[in-house]
Amino acid sequence: MSDEISPSPEPVETLSDRVRKFVDQQVIPAEPQLAAGNSDTWSGLRERAVAAGLWALPLPAEHGGGGLDTAGYFAVAEQEGRSDFGPDALGSSALPTVRMLDRHGHPELCAELVPALVSGTARAAYAMTEPGVPGSDPSALRTVATPDGDRWRITGRKWFTSGAARADYVLVVARTAEGPAREAFSIFVVPTSAPGFRVVRELDVLGAGGQYELTFDDVVVSSTQLVGAVGSGLRLAGQRLALGRTLRALRWVGQAQRAVELLAERANRRRIGDGMLADRQLVQQMVFDSEVAVRSARLLTERAAQLVAADEPAQVEVSIAKVAAARALGTAVDAAIQVHGAEGLTEASGLPGLLRVARSARILDGPDEFHVTATARRLLRGYATTPTG
Repeated sequence: MSDEISPSPEPVETLSDRVRKFVDQQVIPAEPQLAAGNSDTWSGLRERAVAAGLWALPLPAEHGGGGLDTAGYFAVAEQEGRSDFGPDALGSSALPTVRMLDRHGHPELCAELVPALVSGTARAAYAMTEPGVPGSDPSALRTVATPDGDRWRITGRKWFTSGAARADYVLVVARTAEGPAREAFSIFVVPTSAPGFRVVRELDVLGAGGQYELTFDDVVVSSTQLVGAVGSGLRLAGQRLALGRTLRALRWVGQAQRAVELLAERANRRRIGDGMLADRQLVQQMVFDSEVAVRSARLLTERAAQLVAADEPAQVEVSIAKVAAARALGTAVDAAIQVHGAEGLTEASGLPGLLRVARSARILDGPDEFHVTATARRLLRGYATTPTG
């Protein structure tokens, strides 16, 4: 997938406005149906996104995507992320998988799978996390893949795999050798129709579904379903994670901005006593704190996105953006709920869904504590080598 030229002549500012309008007018009102897994709602949104020229914006144009380069897509990702369902509804959630396959997949596998992922006729999930294994320690993963002639046999368990029940394929990180972790794991594409694959159960996240536990009981795949070289799994997972964390941060900023707007709307419209909520200093403090958090997170996330789009080292910037965006979302949603009062606790307000995302954001893609300590170590090493005075 080339990141050099975007075939779309539409200015990114105009495209961003159109994405925001689609999400606000089409996706957000449908969130209850989407959360319930209503297939008609999903297919209807896809049809409208295609008709609007907004389907799969960052995916290859030759397969029906928008062909936006990475930098161009990052510029609209915040607006798309105003709803947690936005990336799926607009077909861009397949970007990390399509990019991985395009760069490292076997030609036969890519020819079969990439066009289907771009068009939305097939879906893929990504399975790395395992029960009983710290997510920040991939070297402890226990799912194994053993060679069997020109095939591989995969056995193990995964969980917190997003969208696995609707997926046609699952990308699985499995141990293929002993020794150093950087050479011990590989990634395989497993059809969910394969004998031995099973969705064990749906896991709730603060009461909402969409995450699943899976088992692989001697699942057989061909050598063409290996992504990249044997032993390159953690390196490829790291590349995917940098992109994924940046996208999540951009989308969390979008949802945080949405929360600030809901907060301001409530404050400006709600009369209390002889004045409006907006006249109260404590409410003004909430608006100010939320706005500062969102604007700061946006700048930090945009910086991380610039580096990731340019394929430059960005570990520090991505971690800072991830933590800042999660905190901004938590600050803004909490304030919005407080100003809405009891109504803010109802799903009709849209705020409980944002709150679930905000709380899980501090754990997803590595807990904040991991990012804080890892980033602090890098910063301290850097400052130790910087002359002072």
